[in-house]
Amino acid sequence: MSQKSLQEQREQRLRNLGSLVERGFEAYPYGYRTTSDAASLRTAHEGAEAGESWPDEEVVVAGRAMTVRVMGKVTFATVRDASGDLQVYLQRDRLGEAYQAVKKLDLGDWLEVRGHPFVTKTGELTVDAAAFRPLVKSLRPLPAKFHGLTDKEARYRQRYLDLMVNPEVRRAFVLRSRAIAFIRRYLDDLGFLEVETPVLQAVPGGAEARPFLTHHNALDHDFHLRISLELYLKRLIVGGFDAVYEIGRNFRNEGISFKHNPEYTMLELYWAGRDYLDVLALVEDMYARLVQELSGSLRLPYQGQVLDFTPPWPRVDYTSELARRAGIDFDLLDEPRLRAFAAERHPGAGERGTALTELPFHQLVAKLYDIYVEPTLVQPTFVMDHPELISPLAKRHRSRPGLVERFEPVAVGMELGNAFSELNDPRDQRRRFEEQAARRAAGDEEAQPIDEDFLVALEYGMPPTGGLGLGIDRLAMLLADVPSIRDVILFPLLRPE
Repeated sequence: MSQKSLQEQREQRLRNLGSLVERGFEAYPYGYRTTSDAASLRTAHEGAEAGESWPDEEVVVAGRAMTVRVMGKVTFATVRDASGDLQVYLQRDRLGEAYQAVKKLDLGDWLEVRGHPFVTKTGELTVDAAAFRPLVKSLRPLPAKFHGLTDKEARYRQRYLDLMVNPEVRRAFVLRSRAIAFIRRYLDDLGFLEVETPVLQAVPGGAEARPFLTHHNALDHDFHLRISLELYLKRLIVGGFDAVYEIGRNFRNEGISFKHNPEYTMLELYWAGRDYLDVLALVEDMYARLVQELSGSLRLPYQGQVLDFTPPWPRVDYTSELARRAGIDFDLLDEPRLRAFAAERHPGAGERGTALTELPFHQLVAKLYDIYVEPTLVQPTFVMDHPELISPLAKRHRSRPGLVERFEPVAVGMELGNAFSELNDPRDQRRRFEEQAARRAAGDEEAQPIDEDFLVALEYGMPPTGGLGLGIDRLAMLLADVPSIRDVILFPLLRPE
């Protein structure tokens, strides 16, 4: 629509608003109260036959006018509320002079209707209006229904329009909300305490990622938006809490993809006295119960496949699975041989123009896993026992040198979370932080800095602890059967227009 046409329509709608005010209607009422919504009315009259009417049942409904068909002395309109669409019937014989105001309604206006329900000859549940009231005038015309890839960005930028004209979009966000509510109930029932930790942090830690930087004027100090919830939650375990969790936003200054958004939501929990196998049992049970409750089955359709969340999930070993799928017949942690393998198999440049052979060794191992293993794991699967060199906060494996006690749940080639037997030896933690700091000094912007206060906390003693981080957005993707993380984030980050 051209800017001129938009302005003309806006001016006409303003004139219609003026006409409604002249007829005694309030331009912007202060509230409204309904007795029913579209869904509850449909449920209450399910199975009713054409022609049935309930003249003694008075209802009040409200919503946005999505269609308006003026047919002389009668008008049919479809109003949409949060639960769905409902037809209303306005006729001059019942409304009298007020019917003239119906002609000043525009698509997108909010209105309140009081009347009784009946079923039309075509079988449509409808409210026969005894009175109506405009609630707010839409000064802009509703957009045509969005469709196709070219409109995707517009839908993300103006999510309110997306929700307005594409009611099916709402389902993903309802499922997301219900999943979070389920997780809270599940953990609360186990005795976990929900807590909140700082978003602004002097030392960003808990993950390998590039943070966002901001400046606090009153303190005249730079702070970072957190990249993880981990290190402050562990401080609480040191302080004496034995089971804590937080559902909160993390911020990572990284690329955007179908499974990455720089601002995203994580569940993190820490459980004193437990190890990673105890946490694995919790994840397996929680996911199974959540999927069953929200979908009605342990088998969840996702993008043309069916994911089976029935416990137990398969377990695969990180190093042996990588060696098997890549055809590596030597020790995976033998750096010279692995670099020679990468040079032979992957000689070209990778992400950001960097060849695999030029990556630091820990990144090379992780990248080969991303190439050979993760994309092959379709069904919910636990990847077990990662190399220590890619796991700076996990406890060394009790029986496998060079590895740590860590697992990742994976489905449809996508990591869903991360869990450890948490490292609680402050000497070992300092050594690993120092290795990270050396990498950072050498130019690795994602390496973790040394958090001295966290090391002090560990020196007071953190009991054996199992920890977990789960991505809420990726879980919502699976539940809603959508291909992109942007489809489950109400307002994803976009380049400003």
